[in-house]
Amino acid sequence: MLDVSESRYDRQERIWWWDQTRLLSSRVLVVGAGALGNEIVKNLVLTGVGVIDVVDMDTIEHSNLSRCAFFTDADQGRHKAEVLVEGAAALNPDVTLRAFTVPIQALGSGWVKQYDLVIAGLDNREARMWLNSACRRLGMFWIDGAIEGLQGLARVFGPDGPCYECTLSEADLANLGHRRSCALLKPEDLAMGRTPTNATSSSVVAGVEVQEGIKLLVGRPDLCSLIGKVWRFEGESMLTSVVEYVANPDCMAHDEVGELSVLAALPATLAAAAAEVSALLGENVVAIDLAEDLIHVESCPTCGEGSALLGLRSVLPLGAGVCAACGAERPMTARSSLTPDHVWATTPLESIGWTQSELVGFRTESRSTHVILSEAS
Repeated sequence: MLDVSESRYDRQERIWWWDQTRLLSSRVLVVGAGALGNEIVKNLVLTGVGVIDVVDMDTIEHSNLSRCAFFTDADQGRHKAEVLVEGAAALNPDVTLRAFTVPIQALGSGWVKQYDLVIAGLDNREARMWLNSACRRLGMFWIDGAIEGLQGLARVFGPDGPCYECTLSEADLANLGHRRSCALLKPEDLAMGRTPTNATSSSVVAGVEVQEGIKLLVGRPDLCSLIGKVWRFEGESMLTSVVEYVANPDCMAHDEVGELSVLAALPATLAAAAAEVSALLGENVVAIDLAEDLIHVESCPTCGEGSALLGLRSVLPLGAGVCAACGAERPMTARSSLTPDHVWATTPLESIGWTQSELVGFRTESRSTHVILSEAS
């Protein structure tokens, strides 16, 4: 007969600083459902983190099967996030899991605010840059991991001190800027390298990520050893090291939100949102500041094909800057700040490439505030 006299979490609750009640009430966002994501989610579920949402737009390929514990041959072609959530849910009935099969950027920077912690298992710098900016702006911790061959790293970025962008060189930033522009100009996917990895590397790195995350979730950042630091693991030699990052005082990602509120419902336009905020503040909003560029793509000047598009950079479709009919570049205009009477501010949000929950800044002559504009408000 099954012995249930002991708590499911008895052994970990014997750790002197552990707080299982707090873990069961925690919400964690996992970005990436590949090799690292599988291990991260497995650890969080077994530990008893109450709510785990998984975001990944990719589908399962044959080569994923050797590194991802929850994927089988029959799952090929299905979304990674959905399969991972289905498999992990069977491990612990105390945990609620959800899958989102879109890029994290499409959910919006405001979406991130609902979580206690973000843990990433990403394979590209663009997503890391976006996630870093969103978490920093919201004053949140996030944990990053990466693997290559038998090597790996884990690091924790907090609401102050060095951030992910601080770790990048000028060459890295220039390359990222080029790739961001190419995403709107090239209809084909940007080539991503096939990085050599294996199952053991992902297990080791994900274990460190979740171990540091648990400390933060139970309110013990003083025990977290990797805040503003990187832990590196060399599998061939079994050498490990911890190096402290240095904050860049001129880092563009170090914007602070300050005041933050949520409107009761998603306004019809940015101008309508500005009017609501003006009424709340008792002062007229003079500028609307966006977390990322709002881009207008015109019809093709060569053949006239293609309807004009307006949307946030990360939401516009890949290759939107190139005419599908003749291959010519379509003129684009980008703005990250608008006045409430600007034509883009008066364009209905339902006709704009918008996110599910976006963080938007509003400035008056004397103060500024940030508001989450969300479909789920």
